[in-house]
Amino acid sequence: MIETVIKTAYKAFGLTVLSEIALPELPTVQMKNGIYDILVEKKDLTTLWSTQKGKDDYFVINEEFILFRMPDIAIFLIQNGNRILVSPAQNTNEDQLRLYILGTCMGAILIQRKILPLHGSAIAIDGKVYAIVGDSGAGKSTLASAFLNRDYQLLSDDVIPITVNEENIPIVIPAYPQQKLWLESLNHFGMTSTNYQPIAERKTKFAVPIQSQFAAQRLPLAGVFELVKTEKEEVEIQPIENLERFYTLYNHTYRNFFIVDSGLMEWHFNTTAKIINKTKLFKISRPLSRFTAYELTDLILTTLNMEEKAHE
Repeated sequence: MIETVIKTAYKAFGLTVLSEIALPELPTVQMKNGIYDILVEKKDLTTLWSTQKGKDDYFVINEEFILFRMPDIAIFLIQNGNRILVSPAQNTNEDQLRLYILGTCMGAILIQRKILPLHGSAIAIDGKVYAIVGDSGAGKSTLASAFLNRDYQLLSDDVIPITVNEENIPIVIPAYPQQKLWLESLNHFGMTSTNYQPIAERKTKFAVPIQSQFAAQRLPLAGVFELVKTEKEEVEIQPIENLERFYTLYNHTYRNFFIVDSGLMEWHFNTTAKIINKTKLFKISRPLSRFTAYELTDLILTTLNMEEKAHE
């Protein structure tokens, strides 16, 4: 008997994704004339992994493909910016597979397509986008959620896709309408965790749908705020200048260790140079001792108003 594989088309990062693995986080779409941008399929990659793996136990990266293995979960192959192959381990479940397909695999796809992925959240303010970047645990999604509570819109959480148009203006592409929030952040915002689905492998982090506050249109990037934790008691903001701006954008490029071995260092440098020419970068310090999301929101909005008045 021939087994029929059902594939569904979704929209994410401005691309049509045709997948045989269900991706319920993403909105479904109707394909036009059967055309899609990315194909996600299951395939046995164990032989390929055994012949390709080298000193690194997890990743094989070159100009042709990115291959990686997560023990007891799956082997993943990303090729040509348009194909994701998944070889699930025995007893793995699709929640675990989706975590890597929508994270590391999509990050690799964007890099292969020369779309810069920053690690952070993107908020729309007055028709422009401001990226909040930072290390894991810095509080990016919590700060973005504080903006949502003040009726601003979100373009992306976790991975921010940025392209540069013909006028050299950096443009942010909407990702998909979901946030990921830790239980502590839900509690601060008065949200009940039982209303949300826990994320695989992270029992105290939850997927929060944000359809009504999702900005579905592409918008220009106007600024980047790097969020860092501090032992000090006060929130602080200071501009990031000169070469430090390049370091900041490289440090917060999602899965930046893919760049060099993929042969894309020159592309990354040229893209970040164009972004720096059109945007301002700031470092904003968040005290560890207390909840400051709304203070930080006020500080960012005040800074933007001051910048706007300075250019009037």
